[in-house]
Amino acid sequence: MKIPPVKGTRDFYPEEMAVRNWIIDGWKKVSIRNGFEEYDGPIFEYLQMYTIKSGDEIVEQLFSFKDRGDRDLAIRPEITPTLARMVNQRINALAKPIKWFSVPRVCRAERPQRGRLREFFQWNIDIIGEDSVLADAEVIFTTVDYLREAGLTPKDIKVKISSRKLLAAFLREIGISEEKFNSLYTLLDKKAKLPAEVFSATLNERVGPEHAIQINAFMSSQTATSVENILHTDISPELDLAIDELEDCAVRLGQMGIGDYCIFDPSIVRGLAYYTGIVFEVHDITGDLRAICGGGRYDNLLRDFGGPAISATGMGMGDCVLEILLREKGLLDKKIPGKALDYFVSPVADTLLNEAVKITAQLRTRGFRSAFSYKPAGLSKQLKLASEQNAKFCIIIGDEFKSGNIVLKDMATGQQKTAPVKDFLENPAKF
Repeated sequence: MKIPPVKGTRDFYPEEMAVRNWIIDGWKKVSIRNGFEEYDGPIFEYLQMYTIKSGDEIVEQLFSFKDRGDRDLAIRPEITPTLARMVNQRINALAKPIKWFSVPRVCRAERPQRGRLREFFQWNIDIIGEDSVLADAEVIFTTVDYLREAGLTPKDIKVKISSRKLLAAFLREIGISEEKFNSLYTLLDKKAKLPAEVFSATLNERVGPEHAIQINAFMSSQTATSVENILHTDISPELDLAIDELEDCAVRLGQMGIGDYCIFDPSIVRGLAYYTGIVFEVHDITGDLRAICGGGRYDNLLRDFGGPAISATGMGMGDCVLEILLREKGLLDKKIPGKALDYFVSPVADTLLNEAVKITAQLRTRGFRSAFSYKPAGLSKQLKLASEQNAKFCIIIGDEFKSGNIVLKDMATGQQKTAPVKDFLENPAKF
């Protein structure tokens, strides 16, 4: 009986593993060069960790279970709650700002679809303890720094930036009750996914026709400052501050050299209630895919987990949508290195296999990718094996070995030269 993989999960054969490693290695490289330190946590936590952040409805989206002690646990669907717990545990000992990153494997009990699986890898970067807009800009820059290195240009992607603070101030300004905010955030976040008539009808039902017109005007604003034109009164200090923050962020992103990747888009809401300031998502230009990543400021999360009120901003990027986009742009074929060897060691006779094993082991010890044939084979077959494994050189152990020499064949040019085995092993790069 053949047992298939669980729906929404992936098997990583060597070819897929090479892609996964390339993506994750890139995430780590960019994180480190932007000053972030790596952390990780357990793959399961108390279920309460996730309901604190996202409400009881999150339980249906998790793989949750009871352990032998009848405790409610869940496999992590994200790592931000773990980050909050870990930082709170050592809040007084950690130097601020805290700049951490992680690449966890996470699981969500969702319906699998294109770009969304039940198990995936997610790159997370967070800055905790810095309330200036410069921290928000740095999170966005680090995000683009990776995407740009992966080969994506402003013609491929756009960072759509808005502000939860701006939206909240606007809703207060037009007289929307704060108890309606969270349900409105969820609805506005789904605007692009809902049929226009369904969205309009739902919005009218929740806030009334007049407010719906104002909210639609807000969602269509071209610039942060144009939001003021929707109102017919002097704007509040809170709204003014939110506009200033967005303009400051735009200036910083321009200074960082990624202004051409970024646009203001008030339709970016981010459905989770815990966002408090600038929010952003990265989308492909054509809009055919789900968001590549998203993030923003969440200044209350650590407090919600029993810690102090401390500012924080961050981003999460899954590998699924990213890989789809990179494949569609033809970038993975150019980036992923195939299997390759530095040396393939070929004994011309079975009696020389022991010498081949010794030489291969010494080359590996010196850091060179090396292999040999497990089964006896003629030289032509071994050269074919060397070629199939993309070996740069083939070391031929033949009659010359009696006098302490090997033959080194360049697999690209076909040129051969004889070298003393002792001298070669002392410094292979010289040959």
